[in-house]
Amino acid sequence: MRKNSIKNTRINGEVQRVLAEIIRGDIKDPRISPWTSVVAVEVAPDLKSCKAWISVLGDDEARQNTLQGLKSAEGYIKRQLARIINLRNTPDITFVADQSIEYGVNMSRRIDEVIALDEERGGAATESKDELDSRM
Repeated sequence: MRKNSIKNTRINGEVQRVLAEIIRGDIKDPRISPWTSVVAVEVAPDLKSCKAWISVLGDDEARQNTLQGLKSAEGYIKRQLARIINLRNTPDITFVADQSIEYGVNMSRRIDEVIALDEERGGAATESKDELDSRM
């Protein structure tokens, strides 16, 4: 099975969906943040290993605690995954921290701040842009 085959893509999506359900509903570890999401999953073509990119909205301490909680619950998660998804092999899961959602929220907040600052100044930024255009 090739790495980017249709079958592998379907398996990645299904494992991602089931992992999200397990993390959200089944695990009762208080270290795991309620703002945890499974961003992406990549299952190896031989179905022996799996990388799951986990995003945690919060500070570095919440991210580290969530990764520790998931690492300690790896056996339970693998058992639940095997019970729900019928695969030839149940992959060993490696959790990797992903900061893309937090980065997006941070950038959105910064854009909102710049827009608010521009409106307070009366649109000075757009005026200077118009002046630059007239010079060219």
